[in-house]
Amino acid sequence: MARGVRRFTSARVVVWLVIGVALLSIATGLVTTATGPTGGGLFGGLIPRAVRQATSYTGTIVGFLLLVAAVGLRRGLRAAWYASAILLPVTAIHGLLQSTPYSLPLVVFSLLTLPALFLVRTRFQQPVELSAAQVATAAAVVGAQLYGTIGAYALRTNFADLNTWFDAFYFTLITASTVGYGDIHPTTTVARAFGMTVIVFGAGSFAAALGVLFAPILENSFASALGKSTNTNINLMEDHLLVLGYGHLLTESILDELDGGTEYVVVAEDSDLVEDLREAKKTVIHGDPSDEDVLQRVGIDRAKSVLVATEDDAADSLAVLTARQLNPDIRIVAAATERENVRKLRRAGADIVVSPALIGRMLVQAALGGEHVEELAAQLAGEPSNRTLDDF
Repeated sequence: MARGVRRFTSARVVVWLVIGVALLSIATGLVTTATGPTGGGLFGGLIPRAVRQATSYTGTIVGFLLLVAAVGLRRGLRAAWYASAILLPVTAIHGLLQSTPYSLPLVVFSLLTLPALFLVRTRFQQPVELSAAQVATAAAVVGAQLYGTIGAYALRTNFADLNTWFDAFYFTLITASTVGYGDIHPTTTVARAFGMTVIVFGAGSFAAALGVLFAPILENSFASALGKSTNTNINLMEDHLLVLGYGHLLTESILDELDGGTEYVVVAEDSDLVEDLREAKKTVIHGDPSDEDVLQRVGIDRAKSVLVATEDDAADSLAVLTARQLNPDIRIVAAATERENVRKLRRAGADIVVSPALIGRMLVQAALGGEHVEELAAQLAGEPSNRTLDDF
C-alpha cells in the first residue's frame, strides 16, 4: 500500500501531472477564447463577463508558464518547484473565473496535483546556476526594455498615440522585436532617432539572449537525442540501481544485462570512459564513486541497491563504506578481485560479496575430480536444471 502511494507521488509522476495541468490550461484557454463567454456562466452572472473573457487569454499564458516550470522540475530545480506551487493555485482560480463547463476539469486536476507536488518537495533541491554571460545577457534584455519604455514616455509628445506607460512599453517591445505594427510611430526627428536606438539595443539584446540563454537548452536536447546527455533525469529516478565504478572485466556485461530491464546509474571517474558510455547511451555520471556529494546526486537515498564490481578492491571498499553510511538500509553487492578481500568488503558494509577467484578454484577442483563441481558449473552457466541462480 505504502509502496503504491510512493509510486503515485513519485517525482516523475508529479512532473507529468504538472505538464498535464499546463496543457489542459492552454487547451481550456484556447477553447474558451474561441467560443467566447456566453450567458451568465456557471455561477449565474456572478463573475463579470469582462473577467471571464480576460481569464480565457491569461489562462493560456499561465499554461505556458507552467510548461516552463515543468521543464525546470525535470532538472530538479528548487525554483521550478516554487513556481509550480504558485502557478497551480493560479491555474485553478483561472478555471473558476472562466466559469465554463470546459474549465471544471482544469480546476479539479490543478487541485489534485498541488498536494502531490508538496509530497515530493524534497526531491527538488538543485539551485539555478547561471553563468556570468547569462546574467549579463538577461540584464541587457531588461535594461533595453527599461531604456525604451522610460525614453518613449519622456518623449511621448513626439509620438502619435503614445500617452501612458503601457503605451511606452508596448512601443518598446514591438520595436525591439522588429514587429512594428505602426499604430504608435514617431512624428519628429528626435523620436525617430530614439526609435532607431531602441531597435539596435532591443534587437541586439534579444539576439544575444537567444544565443546565450536558449542555446544551452537546445544543445542539451540534441545531446540527449545523440546519447550524450548529462542525465538530468537522474533527479527523477527511484528504486534504481547504482553501479559504482567501472571495471572492464565485469561492468560491461553487467550493463548489457541491465539495459532495457532496470533503471541504473553508473558512476565513473575516467572522463574519456564517461564520454564513451554516453555515446553508447548508458546512464552515467562523472565523479568519484566514494564521494558523498556524487552519491547524493545519483539518489543513494532512494536507490534500491548498489553494485560495486571494479578491479580495485580498495576503491570498492571505500565506495561500499560511503554508500552504507549514506543509506544504512540499501542492499549492496560487491565483487572481490582477491579472495582475501571478501571479508574486508563485508566489514565495509556489503551484504553479498562474490569473488571471481571462485572460478579458478572450480577449475582446479574439476581437474582433480572434485564432487558436485559439474553441477555447480552448469548452474553458473545458466543451465535450466538450476533454479537457484535464476531466482537470485
